[in-house]
Amino acid sequence: SARRPESPFSSWSFVGILLVVLVFLLPTSTDACDAPPRFQSMRLKDPPKETYHPGDSVDYQCRPGYMRIVPPLRLSSVCQPDNTWQPLQEACTRKLCPPLGDPVNGQVNGSFQFGSVAHYSCNEGYQLIGQATLHCDLSENGVAWDVDPPHCERILCQPPGQIPNGITNSQKETYEYSEVVIYTCKPSSGPDKYSLVGEDKLICSGQNVWSSDPPECKVVKCKYPVPPDGELLSGYGTQFHYRDVVQLGCKTGFYLEGNKTVVCGANSAWEPELPRCIRVPAPPSTKPPVSTVSGLVTSAYIFQNLLHT
Repeated sequence: SARRPESPFSSWSFVGILLVVLVFLLPTSTDACDAPPRFQSMRLKDPPKETYHPGDSVDYQCRPGYMRIVPPLRLSSVCQPDNTWQPLQEACTRKLCPPLGDPVNGQVNGSFQFGSVAHYSCNEGYQLIGQATLHCDLSENGVAWDVDPPHCERILCQPPGQIPNGITNSQKETYEYSEVVIYTCKPSSGPDKYSLVGEDKLICSGQNVWSSDPPECKVVKCKYPVPPDGELLSGYGTQFHYRDVVQLGCKTGFYLEGNKTVVCGANSAWEPELPRCIRVPAPPSTKPPVSTVSGLVTSAYIFQNLLHT
């Protein structure tokens, strides 16, 4: 029989090709490190290379706002045979802004490191003049506070002023924090007295800030409050002035519609509105109506007897 021609590719050749393909497909290990590590306080001194092999080293320098740690640590890292970088450590620390002392009659809180914030406040009775917060920022020569420190000044108030028909207990040119001015009314030259409407005591609570507006001294007189068919239960008098309180009721046969207690207000009007006395409705009659049933029965009986006689 005819002999089959031999294939140009023997089985061994096929196996060899397969092995070559597998070699290319399998991941190849590279003898190199990844990119150099990054640090918060340091940066590379030179531009990075594309490839780092074991034994290669990189040098670092402190970033702006940072300085060398004391005692100093290495500012370099080396690519190791296992393709890792060593050492991996921060060798720089934040610079410090000039120290800040507590202001007179105040205090400061916070850190003095680069990137931090200092907060100022004043004791009670004092106000802060300047910025309340300072930031430790970069400057040409390192780090510095962004603004000058503030200071604390005593809180003062100008006199709250005189009022017509009234006087104060003090005539000072300036008042310190929490000082009190008391108002009273002068005697009236007329038949009705002056009433002090508002707060009689004013307190210096801030820079030129009083706890309330000055009061008024004026005549406040409310009309006689008793409504028709009513009566006074308390607060008897013939004249009624500011903040006088009365209680009202009604006479027998009437009931009260509105508020029982009223106060003489600053505008010479009773507050709330005066009540009214309303007549109590007459009760319905309880006498039974006259019945006519018995009369009808009697008439029918008499009529029936007449028919049978």
